Amino acid sequence: MARTERKKDQDSLASGPDAEWLEFLNNEAPVAGVLGPGRWLVIEYRPTSLFSLKTSQATSSVGVSLVIPTPYTIKMAFVDAAFRTGVSDDDCERFLRSLVRMDVRIAPTNAAVVTNTFVRVRQESRDGDPLRPYGSNIAYRELVYLDGIWLWAFDLAGCDDLAASRVVRLAPHVNYVGKRGSFVQFVKSFRLVDLGTRFTLPLRSDSPHALPARAHVRQLDDFGPEADLQTLSSFTNLKPKRDKHRKFVETIIPVGLVNTGPGFSEYRTP
Repeated sequence: MARTERKKDQDSLASGPDAEWLEFLNNEAPVAGVLGPGRWLVIEYRPTSLFSLKTSQATSSVGVSLVIPTPYTIKMAFVDAAFRTGVSDDDCERFLRSLVRMDVRIAPTNAAVVTNTFVRVRQESRDGDPLRPYGSNIAYRELVYLDGIWLWAFDLAGCDDLAASRVVRLAPHVNYVGKRGSFVQFVKSFRLVDLGTRFTLPLRSDSPHALPARAHVRQLDDFGPEADLQTLSSFTNLKPKRDKHRKFVETIIPVGLVNTGPGFSEYRTP
């Protein structure tokens, strides 16, 4: 199937993937240069530094870190890579819109050790003293040491060939996810027909779920149906609205707590 035949506006796919596109994904023909078969484009990253990403419900001073990135942070990392590689503002906007309907699943690393520590921080003083604008305070911080690799799976059935090509092209330029300093290294891309139980799984009321031997459930954020660059940009005063620009999904994360001690928590996959 020629690439030009797959160039569609993402919003025109509201009725879901067409049968012809699904059939094409299930053969060995390459999509954006990645051989098949499989509707899942899987990109392998190796974490190269400590990771930190608080849940969206956390406060600025106290926050529990997730042990994986969320679909929202992964998609924003790709949009950021688009800007850094010189993609125009209009194309970045269209690229972000193309990611709205693209389902993203994450396979955790084999092990993750979370440090549970209190640290001294400098915070802006509430007294308004111009001579002492910052004061000393205590804050709870969690950093995650990750052993292994992450697999990020993008559902190509929810996009067109142009969006898939952009994800593949930008993947090597994604060098951090979550908080700045949480660096990752691109390894390779490949496709899978089925993800199995190694990857995250959204909890939906319309289908039964069985938890893996080791797992926990968290709310992971993602793009909402009306997500757009102007609202989600860090340089805007617009406030994203829940379930419109940003949504939160109860998700099974297939990695479980196996050990705790003074100042640490250890997670491992089944």
